[in-house]
Amino acid sequence: MKTKRLWMTAIAALFLAALIGGCKKDDFVEVVGVCPVVISTDPANAATGVPLDKIITATFNEPMNPVTIIPEAFTLQGATKGAASDMSGTLTYDGTNSTMSFTPDSKLEANTTYTATVVSSVKDLTGNALQVNYVWTFSTGSTLSPTVISTDPANNATGVFLNKTVTATFNQPMDPLTITATTFTIMQGATPVTGTVSYTGTTASFKPSSDLTGSTIYTATITTGVKNVPGTTLANDYVWTFTTGTISAPKVSSTDPANMATGVALNKVIRATFSEAMNLSTITISSFILMTGADIVPGVVNYSGTTIATFTPTSNLLSGTTYTATITTIVKNPAGTPLANNYVWSFNTSAPLGPLGVDLKSVARFGIIAGVGVSNDAGFSVINNMDVGIYPGVRSSITGFPPANVVNGAIYASDDIAPPGVPAMLLQAQNDLTAAYLFAEGAISPAPATVSGDQGGKTLAPGIYKSTSTLLIQLGDLTLDAQGDVNAVWIFQVASAFTTIGGAGGNVILTGGAQAKNVYWQTGSSATIGDYTSFKGNVLALQSITLNSYATATGRMLARNGSVVMTSTNTINKP
Repeated sequence: MKTKRLWMTAIAALFLAALIGGCKKDDFVEVVGVCPVVISTDPANAATGVPLDKIITATFNEPMNPVTIIPEAFTLQGATKGAASDMSGTLTYDGTNSTMSFTPDSKLEANTTYTATVVSSVKDLTGNALQVNYVWTFSTGSTLSPTVISTDPANNATGVFLNKTVTATFNQPMDPLTITATTFTIMQGATPVTGTVSYTGTTASFKPSSDLTGSTIYTATITTGVKNVPGTTLANDYVWTFTTGTISAPKVSSTDPANMATGVALNKVIRATFSEAMNLSTITISSFILMTGADIVPGVVNYSGTTIATFTPTSNLLSGTTYTATITTIVKNPAGTPLANNYVWSFNTSAPLGPLGVDLKSVARFGIIAGVGVSNDAGFSVINNMDVGIYPGVRSSITGFPPANVVNGAIYASDDIAPPGVPAMLLQAQNDLTAAYLFAEGAISPAPATVSGDQGGKTLAPGIYKSTSTLLIQLGDLTLDAQGDVNAVWIFQVASAFTTIGGAGGNVILTGGAQAKNVYWQTGSSATIGDYTSFKGNVLALQSITLNSYATATGRMLARNGSVVMTSTNTINKP
């Protein structure tokens, strides 16, 4: 009878968890937040033509506990000689991207359907398990060899522009060093065409040194000297032909910034000059595009005079960033002739103002971390979108939670036994804090400016500011002006105590695009954030940090050896 009651209780708990969205944790059900799920795989479910040397990955919606990512947590089965068998391989976990990777010990079989399974034993950092096994399938192709999947011009194309750049796109990334004027050639009969060969993304390009001859057949060849990144060659030479027409297409004759330009101003207007007058209606945000990585930069496109198109970004460009601009073949001249190819160029913006930023690494997840204690003395304090941690202090040294609350985060202590791995995670965070502290303390470029006493009422540009004793913000607010650079950095090196004092000021104000995440307060002893003050930045204190009554902070309170104390109704927001 007792066993029957236990089974009924377990079933009821499972049913209740299903109703309210609980997460299975070990052998019972507990509502502890978001359940881990697999949000993407590579190859995707039902993918075909998968390369035989593929590394299989699964990405989760949240950081997982690496201790649970063990060989038994993943299986890969394929039909080999009529029977299902498990592939052997190496399983790894990338915590930065929350991605599990399986590298098979041998190549996958050709033309085979595989079934991959992430087992529900994997758990997140709070102990929540995957609710069910995650299963997906994919099919391999017939060869390891890379292939050309498209060309421009296409095979047997006619009427090709005389100033055409010939391109070939592969089915996978290639080794750029193997794509040369020897392995990518164009011939006019028995006569080789001279030109420049380049490679970007998965596309090789051949730009002839001069215009092609009209009404002429050309033969392009990609040889087996071309290899993919692992070193596998094309199975055969890839050959195609095309025939030119009689006209040259309009072209982009120059750009500003030029291709590969560096140190470009953040307020730069991007310009492209054409070889002839163009049709204004074809020059739009769809045909003149600026991107950083995979992100499209918003902006306004205009056409001035008869040959110049401009792209004005909606806001300043980011410092220290590579941008790629593209004029597409949508652009035409008044006669309706488009560009022969998309015109693509890249440039780099100027370096961020101020010093190199401090890399917080794993401690960046914490809004509060302390060595010996974390307390909320009174009021409903809140930490938003970050965790709270203590190491080597123990959970009994964390007090006042509740009424203090951690929203979209968790509290971790050195003596936590679940989930596994918490003490090691906290030790790593404290080690990363120490490294960040020492980096900030030792930063010397650009040369630090010496400051002392009260900084209230001042406006400071990005840079390093060094105090040989204490530092105050009291009689007025301290303004940090990024001068339009959202990546600008400030490092304050304070040898002794750092204090903000409410009353006639004491706040930290950000302007000119400044961001709290890029402000660092390295403090040689302890820091105090004053009553009712609004603070910005990351405090890296050797000893303790205190937030006085109703002080708010957009930043992090990171204490290496001492305590972090919230006096009364404090708020800490993620920067």
